[in-house]
Amino acid sequence: MSVVRAVLGLVLCMAGALLGYQAGIYYTNIDSVREMLNHLPVWRIANLIGFSLLGVLLGVWAHQSIMRQLTIWVENLKKMPPDDKIALFVGALLGVFFTFLISPLVQSLLMQARTPGGPLQPAVILVGRLPIPVAPILLFVLGIVFVFFGIQGMVSMKSELRRMFTPQLAALPVDAGPCMDHCKILDTNVIIDGRIADVCRTGFLEGTIYVPGFVLDELQHIADSSVNLKRARGRRGLDILNQMQKELSLVVRNMDHLVQREHGEPVDSRLVSLAREMNAAIVTNDFNLNKVAELQGVRVLNVNELANSMKPVVLPGEDLSVTIIREGKEPNQGIAYLDDGTMVVVENAKKHIGETVLATVGSVLQTVAGKMIFGHLRDEHDSEDDMMGRNVHSYTGQRGRRRTH
Repeated sequence: MSVVRAVLGLVLCMAGALLGYQAGIYYTNIDSVREMLNHLPVWRIANLIGFSLLGVLLGVWAHQSIMRQLTIWVENLKKMPPDDKIALFVGALLGVFFTFLISPLVQSLLMQARTPGGPLQPAVILVGRLPIPVAPILLFVLGIVFVFFGIQGMVSMKSELRRMFTPQLAALPVDAGPCMDHCKILDTNVIIDGRIADVCRTGFLEGTIYVPGFVLDELQHIADSSVNLKRARGRRGLDILNQMQKELSLVVRNMDHLVQREHGEPVDSRLVSLAREMNAAIVTNDFNLNKVAELQGVRVLNVNELANSMKPVVLPGEDLSVTIIREGKEPNQGIAYLDDGTMVVVENAKKHIGETVLATVGSVLQTVAGKMIFGHLRDEHDSEDDMMGRNVHSYTGQRGRRRTH
């Protein structure tokens, strides 16, 4: 990129100097200016040098503007999906090709316009007699127009172009959908959560991981929020996506055209519609999105359900080494937590706050929020089953069952 920058800067400065020099000659050849400078030839040279320096400055300014725009184009090109790159290349090629096809016709018309008594209309004759290179300018403008229309036409049929350049896609059945390799679509919440990156690295999720463009837009909107917490969550999500894109088969923004965007439509609705069109599964940790997708027949992989299913199984009578961190709701109780966040209520452990103790599991209760473990210190006898039932009732609102020995 530095070589391109240097070469482009040199070319633009030289072109600016030549244009400035030509402008200086035109200025000094004006009758009134020429008469004034006939007596001062040094001023004529000074004028030519001044115009040349002005052209160099314009070349430097143009170089900075063009390089800034080129940098933006290069970054956008890197993020552009493969289908759009193919369409852009083919459309530009067709535009240049048609420009070369009509160039002889343009040259012929301009030559006829410059011929006295030619059959062309007076307006065309006037254009033909202008003292500027009309043909290159006209061909340049026509080339831009043809390239623009060529790109627009090819982008509208980019799916067909991809099948043309990759014949193996044409052999796929039409009803199989565009997602043949067990594609997984990520939603915004699961990206911000961050655990999906670790799950993907372990290889439990097969196939292509896809992030829709509207999910990426929502994530960027959160990252630009004025609220510090939301801004931090959005930036965390973008960092996780960056990391996943470097390490995994992550695809961004190449299937959004399958779902028409409606004004005000929620992201979750578009996500479900896209998953249905792609025959893909949604990876989320949003309970509401989980239910809506299941009602519409879309497969959902919930990270929270996976985390709950991976928690270790604890049976009554087992001993756990836990650290008591605070007191419980009932007198003399202590509260501890396992590594996976499961809460452990230990009887008669209030005096051991800040200490690591051995607790014997008395009962395990599964709630909507997760598992809760009730137990007592291993060195103390747990003969009061009614106390255990009272503990279960105070934390869950349910009556505990008496244990049988």
